Amino acid sequence: MKGLILSGGSGTRLRPLTYTSAKQLIPVANKPVLFYGIEHLVEAGVTEIGIVVGDTAAEIEAAVDDGSRWGAHITYIRQDAPRGLAHAVKISRSFLGDEPFIMYLGDNILRDGVKDFVDAFDAGGANAQILAATVPEPQRFGVIELDGDRVVRVVEKPADPPSDLALVGVYLFDHHVFEAIETLVPSARGELEITEAIQRLIDDGRTVHWQEVRGWWKDTGHLDDLLEANRVVLRTLERRIDGEVDDATRIDGEVVIEAGTTVTASVIRGPAVIGRNCRLENAYIGPYTSLADGVRVVAAELEHCIVLHEARIEGLEGRINASLIGRQAHIFATGAKPRAHRLMVGDGCRVGIGE
Repeated sequence: MKGLILSGGSGTRLRPLTYTSAKQLIPVANKPVLFYGIEHLVEAGVTEIGIVVGDTAAEIEAAVDDGSRWGAHITYIRQDAPRGLAHAVKISRSFLGDEPFIMYLGDNILRDGVKDFVDAFDAGGANAQILAATVPEPQRFGVIELDGDRVVRVVEKPADPPSDLALVGVYLFDHHVFEAIETLVPSARGELEITEAIQRLIDDGRTVHWQEVRGWWKDTGHLDDLLEANRVVLRTLERRIDGEVDDATRIDGEVVIEAGTTVTASVIRGPAVIGRNCRLENAYIGPYTSLADGVRVVAAELEHCIVLHEARIEGLEGRINASLIGRQAHIFATGAKPRAHRLMVGDGCRVGIGE
């Protein structure tokens, strides 16, 4: 079996951050989201992996390289524009050949990986296998309709969902999906929809199985979902302190502090992860916070945040909460009021916050 990871989307829901960075490389617990997908495929025994890339191809290739660090071999497949998931499969035909394959959306994270689903597909004799999870807002997703335990309809982002079972961003197919895709025309939003390809397989009498994802799953395309993914992954940490921490600092719970980081006169409450070469001084780092390498936090408080490389947060009286702060951003006190803050800050920005 081969793997196909889709990493070509523009990430409009996470702008302005994604004007300057691929959404799949935004870190969760200081690891790019895309890396979780690669790890899950390799864990399932899938090491021949194609990654569909778009405008951020150079950044993704620089981060992933040839895949050897995971024991994988990566092939990059260029998509000229976001033309739909089925289009991404179509342009990957020469890489995939006639082998069965697993398609994984690069901004998704499944807590328990995909090994069980790959094993079930190998053993089940289906032409396609789709994953679904019960969600509170199914109209945001592709949705499946069941007759008993049989999939009878798949519809993309319906205004009136036939169920609350949303498609999770992992699909398994055999070569018959290519025949289905050849019959498609672009949808109203100008894309070749994978839901329509699955529906074609159903209509043609192919065997389409489904499995429910009972563990935790997140599509990290929204800020709140990204923060929630960070929260869940951080809960799996084991305490490790490799940086320098002075006697005036208090560390509670499961906290990772990487080498090269210095912490003075601060409070850190886990779960939290602090990257390499950070500087924390008179700071409070609350639960569910991750600081990437080179971050500086001086006389400021953060909780439930993701802070990217080399950002600086200095001299704030109020606490920053539930925020995503981009690379090399600088957040500092200006002397004005009020003091409540909730931010999504793009790379390289300077934000002055009142005291």
